[in-house]
Amino acid sequence: MLRIGLSGGMGAGKSTVARALVERGAILVDGDAIAREVVAPGTPGLAALVSAFGAGILAADGSLNRPALAAVAFADDEARATLNGITHPLVGQRTAELIAAAPADAIVVQDIPLLVENRLGALMNLVVIVQADLPLRLRRLEEFRGISPADAMARIDVQATDDQRRAAADVLLDNNAGADDLLPQVDALWHERLVPFERNLRNRERAPRGAIRLVASDPAWPDAAERLRGRIALVCGAEARRIDHIGSTAVPGLAAEDVIDLQITVADWAAADGIADALAAAGFPRLDDIRADDPKPGTDPAAWEKRVHVNADPGRAVNVHVRVEGSPGQRFALEFRDWLRVDPAAREEYSAVERKAEAAAAGLTGSAAIAEYLAVEGPWFDEVYPRVLAWADTR
Repeated sequence: MLRIGLSGGMGAGKSTVARALVERGAILVDGDAIAREVVAPGTPGLAALVSAFGAGILAADGSLNRPALAAVAFADDEARATLNGITHPLVGQRTAELIAAAPADAIVVQDIPLLVENRLGALMNLVVIVQADLPLRLRRLEEFRGISPADAMARIDVQATDDQRRAAADVLLDNNAGADDLLPQVDALWHERLVPFERNLRNRERAPRGAIRLVASDPAWPDAAERLRGRIALVCGAEARRIDHIGSTAVPGLAAEDVIDLQITVADWAAADGIADALAAAGFPRLDDIRADDPKPGTDPAAWEKRVHVNADPGRAVNVHVRVEGSPGQRFALEFRDWLRVDPAAREEYSAVERKAEAAAAGLTGSAAIAEYLAVEGPWFDEVYPRVLAWADTR
């Protein structure tokens, strides 16, 4: 089962996206619908709200008067916390029931208005955020939902900012131009990413990769790494002693292949092998043909053992290196990254090597490309290894 978290600011158009995904075959778990269901007349949820906020939040027929509730529940942080403390557990329980009832091969879209605010992204395989400019959202809310700009802003001001939503998004859908522009984006997302991702996830297979190509440094790489780190931390639990963003994409300003490299540090190989199934089930299948780094000259080859997991998601290339704490490979990955971060000359030297390696792998894909790339890069790493250790020892 592939779980997609869908969110966006009020009036951004996530309901339009949700409907479009359902039309293409997704199963929708609608957070707003569930939130209404758990406080319907006669439910314990509605009784708890009346107890907390008074009978003034009820309509004449005994149902919840949502504007009246909003007027008191969004008045201050304490009132909002009370509201969330009542409704969130009920919504969570009902959500879990609906997800458990979905088929194993389903693409489940969870429409969650407060996904970012409640930090639920790590529970999802992907987070999709629908975005639109604030003035446009306010006009839509007033025209189609009858919410005045003042009332809308009172709610928007206590929700996540656009920058926070962008940082949480694996996929951004732009809805400034309307449905004619939005729906092709949804169609491409469905066919090019969600369907193959679900298939790869179910079969525990890696997504294919193309040619090795360096691109300009992307300021979004740290956010992508943090989202992945959160998902991996959730499935590994205490077995992961630390999870770090390593490699070229962890060095600001450095051109790199668009691949996020993460390192999971574990206590021993029993722990590394123990998390393999959980990582595969979360979308990071293991490559059983890679069991070690290339040992550096003058070191014990057996000390360079590792495990490697990669991405099932065709839209985000990821390498997850699992190494034992204190091993030379674990230490070198961190110290090499930090050396590049602080030494401009080292970055320039490494960039030149990377460009030569890229040229050597030009026109190739898969294992052939990797072999040619490493044939250039490997000797340089052998040479630089003692330099990095010497630098690290002086810190």
